Amino acid sequence: MELSDREARRAGEVIEAGVTSFTAQSYRLNEAPPLGALVRADGPLAQVYGLVQDVCTASIDPARRTLALGSAERSVDDVFGANPQIAKLLRTSFDVLVVGHRDGDALRHFLPPLPPRMHGFVYECGEDEVLEFTQSLDFLPNLLANRGPAPVDEVAAAFVRRAARCHGDPHAFLVAAGKVMAANLGQDSARLTALLRRMQP
Repeated sequence: MELSDREARRAGEVIEAGVTSFTAQSYRLNEAPPLGALVRADGPLAQVYGLVQDVCTASIDPARRTLALGSAERSVDDVFGANPQIAKLLRTSFDVLVVGHRDGDALRHFLPPLPPRMHGFVYECGEDEVLEFTQSLDFLPNLLANRGPAPVDEVAAAFVRRAARCHGDPHAFLVAAGKVMAANLGQDSARLTALLRRMQP
């Protein structure tokens, strides 16, 4: 059965788990949730929510780099057609920055007590779940304060743009998110200005 845009879609499986971030492998090559997508994974005590902060397709064996194979081909599809083994030698994975969890019936916009389960399923949240999660913007200050390897401003802007489309009044949601960001980045006007520009649909 096909899922609508309002419903969650299974996107992959947890292959590395932490409380602040986790990595999932997509079931299909080159098919992962986009930057800033809200995803959900099952944890031992709670459902864990996070934002996609990076997507990577690379060799399954890190010791063996992929080689260029298309010098005689006209398109990427032709490269895969002439080399069907490629799909079995590559994997697409995505890194997720944790921004909240569900404790019983309550959504909490802070880190969960434990990471998601290894090999647990990861779902890309549909519009209804994104709308529910963004009824509160309490996660934004922690997200903006993150000092990890991810380009956190790009992740935040991408998520806010996507989430705005789920709201009945996208402009009002963008204004509310902008106010939260201004309250937290008021001392860094250059960063705030760049972030607000990236948030525009």
